[in-house]
Amino acid sequence: MGPKRRVKQLNEKLISMIRLMLRLLLIIMCSSTLKAQQFTSRNGYVGFFSSTPLEDIKAENKQVYVIIDTDKKQLAFTCLVKGFLFKKELMQQHFNENYVESDQYPKASFSGTYTGDVMVNKNGRYAIQVKGDLTLHGVTKTITAPATLVVNGPTLTGEARFQLKPADFNIAIPALVKDKIAKQIDVRVEVVCNPK
Repeated sequence: MGPKRRVKQLNEKLISMIRLMLRLLLIIMCSSTLKAQQFTSRNGYVGFFSSTPLEDIKAENKQVYVIIDTDKKQLAFTCLVKGFLFKKELMQQHFNENYVESDQYPKASFSGTYTGDVMVNKNGRYAIQVKGDLTLHGVTKTITAPATLVVNGPTLTGEARFQLKPADFNIAIPALVKDKIAKQIDVRVEVVCNPK
């Protein structure tokens, strides 16, 4: 075998190896792009507000775990009910002990899907419709609400507002305070998620 032929074979092997490395690089890049379709946060926000002529009640939970899968158009939220903080300690105590019975029902969760197209590789604001099962106080109800997802670089921000009735979740309000708690509670959800 002559030197020219040997050089030609080495060049062919080198080109073959470069092609293989490029294919592997492409596979790695594609798989990391697929993983980026899931966004998570451990610091999501859920707040609720009740307003009556007698009293306003507000509580916030900033320790909500969130996962949003933009490829499957699925989302899930979960939080500890005791994570809701009130301005008045007595309200918080009554909320946990008498209304939502957080020792017996420690978590609230939501699992569902959304409709609407969200392009995670294009910054923008996307209107979606969320539908899923909310579990609170041991009762699961299907809810539907408009929401917004905002893509800004690698960050996915979500926001939704809806109303709940405590009676729908078997949360009994004592007659003594029923005029201080609205029949419908305003709920606000805000999340800032990063790629998983």
